[in-house]
Amino acid sequence: MKPRLYLALFIVPLGLILAAVPANTTHPYKLSPEDLLEYVNSGMQYFSPDEVADMIINKDPSLLLIDVRSEDAYEEFHLPGALNIPLSSLLDEQWKDYLHQDLRYNVFYSNGTVSANEAWMLTRQLGYENNYVLQGGLNYWVETIMNPKAPASTSPNEEIARYNFRKGAGQALGDGGMVENSSSQPAPELPKIAPRPKKKRAQGGC
Repeated sequence: MKPRLYLALFIVPLGLILAAVPANTTHPYKLSPEDLLEYVNSGMQYFSPDEVADMIINKDPSLLLIDVRSEDAYEEFHLPGALNIPLSSLLDEQWKDYLHQDLRYNVFYSNGTVSANEAWMLTRQLGYENNYVLQGGLNYWVETIMNPKAPASTSPNEEIARYNFRKGAGQALGDGGMVENSSSQPAPELPKIAPRPKKKRAQGGC
């Protein structure tokens, strides 16, 4: 997908959200359209399903998954340890300390990436750090971690290794890590984390 189309997909929904937000709950924007386009081109807002699965399996305390779907959708199923902050409640004062921090990596997710990207855009525009998006959302998680497609026997070793990891991760997590009807208690305070190093633009995430 072309970068400018990515940008349009972010900005149009963001404009609708901001139009409905009371003026006293917003802050001056931190990013220009050029800045946003640079982020879109770099893919720096994404954590891949592989990265997240590895962090969950290793009980990495620097990860906090944030499910931005509705409470009903969250209760039906969600990723382990995820905190439910519906997109419509994202700017509520009670969540500010969780979103505006340097203690952990917050990774937003929804079914796809539209709502999660809107959450990322809002928090990034407010100047909040360490907020990211699960690449492809739950739909891509199901495809890659719960039901990875076996590569051909002639595939490169890297592709076979990736499949083996995903297969093992899905088995280790049980049902691909999907959890039903568990508590959404906030995560405890954690040690400070270092800034995430830059990486190449992520593929997919539409």
